[in-house]
Amino acid sequence: MSTNAARKYTLEEYIAIEEASEMKHEFRNGEIVAMAGASPNHTFILADLVFLIRSQLKSGGCRIASADMRVRMTPTGRYSYPDLVVVCGTPVFDDTKPQALLNPTIIIEVLSESTATYDRGDKFHDYRTLPSLTDYVLVAQDRASVEHYQRQGESDLWLYQAVEGLEATLLIGGLNLSLPLVDVYAQVDGIV
Repeated sequence: MSTNAARKYTLEEYIAIEEASEMKHEFRNGEIVAMAGASPNHTFILADLVFLIRSQLKSGGCRIASADMRVRMTPTGRYSYPDLVVVCGTPVFDDTKPQALLNPTIIIEVLSESTATYDRGDKFHDYRTLPSLTDYVLVAQDRASVEHYQRQGESDLWLYQAVEGLEATLLIGGLNLSLPLVDVYAQVDGIV
């Protein structure tokens, strides 16, 4: 990702830039950050995740969207484009263009070297402000490793679980999702 940090922007300026732009940008504390293109492994993993999750959510009242769904963290005023979002029930959007989702249930990020620290730190901090968010999942690109944070009730207490190896399976209990890592990484060569 590259940052245009020459000046701080207002939320209104960000929205105007995003409406006119063909690129996607995140909005972080007055900074507008252009979203970089994804690696081949990133796109293969994301495609497998969409397939796995969608096949298990067919009749459960949940929807899945990939990297073009913008999410707004209302209390912080930040906007981001998670790699994958699951929303259960009726999606709620703000009135910006493009619209931003306000009530994701699950957010999944596929980690890269340039984003891993941010995804685990400030981004997760902001995602936790979303009362609807029950699960946050981080997926490594270079090895079979998935980190899962699950909200405990309506508190800000999050249970952490790491699963590793192609024989492992991540279970997301609230939606009864089963993500065998052998399937998450099915299209990625050389993963162990």
